[in-house]
Amino acid sequence: MFFEEIDWRDTPMGELALRRRFDRILDAEVFEVKLGDEFLMSSAFTVAEKELARLALTAVATGHISVLVGGLGLGYTTAAALEDPRVGTVVVVEALPAVIDWHQRDLLPDTAGLASDPRLTLVQHDFFELCRGEDGFHVLGQDRFDAILLDVDHTPRHLLHPSHASFYSRNGLQSVRRSLNPGGVFVLWSDDPPDEDFLADLSAVFPASAAHVVAFPNPLTGSSSSNTVYVSAAKAQEAP
Repeated sequence: MFFEEIDWRDTPMGELALRRRFDRILDAEVFEVKLGDEFLMSSAFTVAEKELARLALTAVATGHISVLVGGLGLGYTTAAALEDPRVGTVVVVEALPAVIDWHQRDLLPDTAGLASDPRLTLVQHDFFELCRGEDGFHVLGQDRFDAILLDVDHTPRHLLHPSHASFYSRNGLQSVRRSLNPGGVFVLWSDDPPDEDFLADLSAVFPASAAHVVAFPNPLTGSSSSNTVYVSAAKAQEAP
């Protein structure tokens, strides 16, 4: 299938490419991101990315929400978060500067203008490095958030880089819990069905955790596909 390579960069994680093609089955233009030999994301299927934000914000009771997003990608999760009028600030931590550049240059039609939203701050950094660091997310200008959304790795087991692995342990999850305001939520996207072992780890760290299966039609297979969104909430009355 023919495609146009809009941007290509050599990164520490491998060759990163932003491509555009016309999909005859979908009868639509599709934007996709490839890192090395792996496909990271596609504009053809964005239901779960948007649901990641919706589920997170539905679980937050406060009226002025601060959001931290790990992973910018094509921008659908961040754009969905900004649609909620209660959201006051969104900080996105993206490890690859090229991805931030795509949005600053408005290369992606569906999320054009995203980078100019005054509530949004784009930060080039490693989310996992910040989370496990002694100062946490302090470098971002605030230590704690009402909602932390993460969409970087394929799943808690299928990682883009081995250095991410410790985050998905109970010790790593404790770090993200400490970065939540009382009553805050941590929400994670995964490409796999619910992982009961990982859900047990979440439940050991957070007072309330659940796995939501997000199904959506897939015209390419003639059936449906699904992703998983894990939602973990801290108690409103607990100390940070």
